[in-house]
Amino acid sequence: QVQLVESGGGLVQAGDSLRLSCAASGRGSNTYVMGWFRQAPGKEREFVAAISQAAFNKAYADYVKGRFTISRDNAKNTVSLQMNSLKPEDTAAYYCAARRNWNTGQALRAVNDYDYWGPGTRVTVSS
Repeated sequence: QVQLVESGGGLVQAGDSLRLSCAASGRGSNTYVMGWFRQAPGKEREFVAAISQAAFNKAYADYVKGRFTISRDNAKNTVSLQMNSLKPEDTAAYYCAARRNWNTGQALRAVNDYDYWGPGTRVTVSS
């Protein structure tokens, strides 16, 4: 069992930066692939980024590529999402998630392929 808790959300202006963190706990939590997803009001949850266990592999959604950076610190059992050049369309609840294996296909970006989820942290970007 893995427990995830996000932090760092808030209200910012367009163009600002924000850093989200996810604290993981539980047996073997640093052996999981970690992902970030987001869900805007009235929309489905969507993939943002993922990072493999040793951080050798990273994947990003096209709509955040070049602006967001995912990283992890296995010694501290944390995963971070650095978000730069924020846009109003980035407004959403952001969720940290964990899955067992890295996947080079669409499964990596699928909500249903992640086993554990945090409660989320809200990000609001004003124009």
